[in-house]
Amino acid sequence: MEGAEFAVSLHRFSMQNMNRIIASALVTAVAFFHCVGASAQEGGYDVFNPISKYIAKGDAEKLSAWFSDNLEVTIFSTSNDSSRNQARQIMRTFFRSYTPRSFEITHKAGRANMKYALGTLNAGGELFIVTIFVNYKDQEYRIQHLKIERMN
Repeated sequence: MEGAEFAVSLHRFSMQNMNRIIASALVTAVAFFHCVGASAQEGGYDVFNPISKYIAKGDAEKLSAWFSDNLEVTIFSTSNDSSRNQARQIMRTFFRSYTPRSFEITHKAGRANMKYALGTLNAGGELFIVTIFVNYKDQEYRIQHLKIERMN
């Protein structure tokens, strides 16, 4: 009987230690992934806040400061691989035709170095879905793709 009791005690001890190891590994993993995300967005900074503000104002100049050197701009299914200056002009033309009244981010997702947001733009008496893809490179976020579609 003493051997059996020893085996049960050893099993309990092993299970308790295994549970501690698993719990510790989970805490470490959560902390790691939190830190990876935090390093790309110091202090909880949300890159979509200033971008949203410039879209809501229809400010193509300030919005273009967030553009990559080369990016894709899609307006109503017409896609253009553009330089920053070309994209600025495309957005300037869009904002002239559709004066923004409001813009609200409705969904955000992504990883530490790549994020996207979906938003609703009320402009020119119409509603649009705006998709923004940003990439984190060289210590800063830049818009890689900006897409505007009419809401059906």
